[in-house]
Amino acid sequence: MSTFLLEVVTPERTVYAQDVDMIVVKGVAGELGILPNHIPLVTPLKIAPVKINIGNKSEYIAVNGGFMEVRKDKVVILAESAELPGEIDVDRARASKERAEQRLRAAKKDEFDFRRAELSLQRAMNRLETASKK
Repeated sequence: MSTFLLEVVTPERTVYAQDVDMIVVKGVAGELGILPNHIPLVTPLKIAPVKINIGNKSEYIAVNGGFMEVRKDKVVILAESAELPGEIDVDRARASKERAEQRLRAAKKDEFDFRRAELSLQRAMNRLETASKK
């Protein structure tokens, strides 16, 4: 079967660089499945796990926003931050989730604080979901 190179890059480092069979991402317009020789495109990404298929095996990466560029033989995800399941501190992610939920309850009147708390909750939930798929 044909493959393509997937690179997941953050401002700090390259998180992932490997040949894969397929990826599934959540773009702002919905879920996208990318196979080899996909048409070129660029799309913003939501805070969500990226599913990677290699043979009969699936891997996941917690990607917190950014953009995806699809080329004929390569996909590059430029993420604000990204973590492999083994890098995620589950206790810290749970604590972040609880803090974000408390801020959401307290920030009902302040739109800026509400949005920050909402994004923080999404990132924490993304990390917990990805860590559970080790």
